[in-house]
Amino acid sequence: MSVGPEANEPRWAVPPVGGWTADDLDTLPNLPPHTELIDGSLVFVSPQTLFHMRAVDFFNWQLQSLAPHTYEVMREFTIDIDRYNRPEPDVIVVDGEVVQESSQTRFPAGSVHLAIEVASPESLTRDRETKPVKYARARIPHYWRVENHDDRAVVYVFELEPSTGAYTSTGIFHDRMKVSVPFPVDLDLTAITARRREAER
Repeated sequence: MSVGPEANEPRWAVPPVGGWTADDLDTLPNLPPHTELIDGSLVFVSPQTLFHMRAVDFFNWQLQSLAPHTYEVMREFTIDIDRYNRPEPDVIVVDGEVVQESSQTRFPAGSVHLAIEVASPESLTRDRETKPVKYARARIPHYWRVENHDDRAVVYVFELEPSTGAYTSTGIFHDRMKVSVPFPVDLDLTAITARRREAER
């Protein structure tokens, strides 16, 4: 009786001693899209939900229209925090001068004015606990977390408190979000989950 060939099992990259580094994200083969580096470990994203896609699109396009011309707004782009942390916020607002060439794969965290994370069930702990600590240590002045509560977007807004180096909550927004920093923003959050035909009425 002949034995057929064994099925090829996936080969996972074995991390080096001390963990992966920020530079490794640019050289490791066959990484899934939007892989992040957190504390030297590779973090893979789960399949995107409709809410996540709509919220990221919403903030990306709205902030592009509202941001001063000296800023650039980017979606799903990695930032260098340190050697072992290179997360990919869902939307960032950065200094325009750091956008230099089309081959760039990351920006320095020091250029980021605002980081936005749209939470998913599998990323909730990272977005509520892990990433805010790292963003605060990187001195990113503003952090917004977007969550889905019963199919309605809720935005939690945080600002870096200079004396403590930690984020402090400056607001929780449900239907309408109006803030003055890092630049004036007045948004209808119900548009994130509204159906197009309803929104056009």
